[in-house]
Amino acid sequence: MPFQTEFEFTLPKGYVDEDGNLNKKGIMRLATAADEILPMKDPRVQSNPAYLTVILFSRVITKLGNLQSINPKVIENLFASDLSYLQEFYRRINENGSSKIKATCPKCEHEFEAEAEPMGE
Repeated sequence: MPFQTEFEFTLPKGYVDEDGNLNKKGIMRLATAADEILPMKDPRVQSNPAYLTVILFSRVITKLGNLQSINPKVIENLFASDLSYLQEFYRRINENGSSKIKATCPKCEHEFEAEAEPMGE
């Protein structure tokens, strides 16, 4: 099985583009060292370290609905719940190499993997 570097996601609320279209489904790729290091040189990150998330996601999200490109302005205009979801999704795929979470049945102790549902869904 080939090494997976891209992962599909569905935003809990979705991004509303300038034409009023709702964009919920997207793809995030695994982050590289450059994705995490290069944004540190950005003046917006230097003046506000929280902006790192905006720059980072504009680099690693390769598709969102029918948008032609993902840039910091798109990420800035996400709903807070979607940003929170993406932060957890980013952490999961980059730490575990999978969008799934490992779980154990409390009754029979069978171990399995499951897709994590976004909070509030």
